[in-house]
Amino acid sequence: MILVLSLLFVGCKQEIKPADIAKLNGYWEIEKVVFDKGEEKDYGMNESFDFFKMKGNTGIRKKVMPQLDGTFLTGNSFENVSVRFTDKGTFLDYKTAYAKWSEELISISDEKFVVKNEQNKEYHYKKSGPINILNDGKETK
Repeated sequence: MILVLSLLFVGCKQEIKPADIAKLNGYWEIEKVVFDKGEEKDYGMNESFDFFKMKGNTGIRKKVMPQLDGTFLTGNSFENVSVRFTDKGTFLDYKTAYAKWSEELISISDEKFVVKNEQNKEYHYKKSGPINILNDGKETK
């Protein structure tokens, strides 16, 4: 029984292809975090989003803060991101002037993606975009 369940789990894991990496482009917000023992923390409203800009297997990730008029506040800091495909999975390798770390890309679609860090925490992201609640008649880009 355990063997069958193990095979089912391995068989259900999404195979991530190089073409899937382009789906990371855009604005993402954390929906929930699943901790290593199974507990979950749901996020309602986020003060910041992650913005990915990928070209091929390299790009950047930047923290941005949505504003009420549909724009984003951004800083000068960002993380370089490179994608690494191995026989054990697909990994996002981050690098700044101060640190390096990796997260395993578990699944990705047009609307969601999941990564797991070295502490076995799973971060579930959902696609997001500008928020314009001021209704000033301007179109948000």
